[in-house]
Amino acid sequence: MKILALDSSGMTASVAVAEDEKLLAEYSVNYKKTHSQTLLPMLKEIADMIELDLNTVDAIAVAGGPGSFTGLRIGSATAKGLGLALKKPLVHVPTLEGMACNLFGTDRLICPMMDARRDQVYTGIYEYQDGTLAVLEDQMAVSVEEIAEKLNRYGRAVILLGDGAAAYQETLAKLLNVSWKMAPANLNRQHGAAVAVRAMDYIRMGKTETAMEHQPDYLRVSQAERERSERFGKQKEQQNDIR
Repeated sequence: MKILALDSSGMTASVAVAEDEKLLAEYSVNYKKTHSQTLLPMLKEIADMIELDLNTVDAIAVAGGPGSFTGLRIGSATAKGLGLALKKPLVHVPTLEGMACNLFGTDRLICPMMDARRDQVYTGIYEYQDGTLAVLEDQMAVSVEEIAEKLNRYGRAVILLGDGAAAYQETLAKLLNVSWKMAPANLNRQHGAAVAVRAMDYIRMGKTETAMEHQPDYLRVSQAERERSERFGKQKEQQNDIR
């Protein structure tokens, strides 16, 4: 089984190719440029380096959200385009499950956090059970206070990772009553290789989709949609006042 995996859900853009238990290549960049400028050139670089014929890929995995609205759209469009052109199935990997796969084998809880702005994080709670990632709390958009309360209720040691954990580290240090530590730099952001590994779990479970079926999972509406809704609400109030 050969998987091409893409993750552009956050600041990091990552492309990987994995075959069975072997990682053939991974290219990750976490520096300024937009993913529309980096994702396809990264894929081309990998393909050239490992002499990859894209037609030999069995499936295309993509971090399907949550995350940056723009980043998710770029990753989704790239995956859909490749899936349609190559006639390959897609595997929608929840972003936070992919991140949790960075920490295979730990006996601690795993809590990835992505900064969702507006004092919220995209997060979930995971653990490894007999070598398989288990979802204890599915991905959600909540306040830092709420996820800290959830972790405190578990009463177990936890590893935190992601830009959300880094952004709110001081707050978390005050709120958490359980033993916690931050994942090291090589494991604390999105990785295409982790998306590929999780995708293989999904393929074994029969969870694939066509390129046409794939849609990103945003978890909440975009800022533009919120602002439009707020404007619409104010307009309705004004119309009611006139009446």
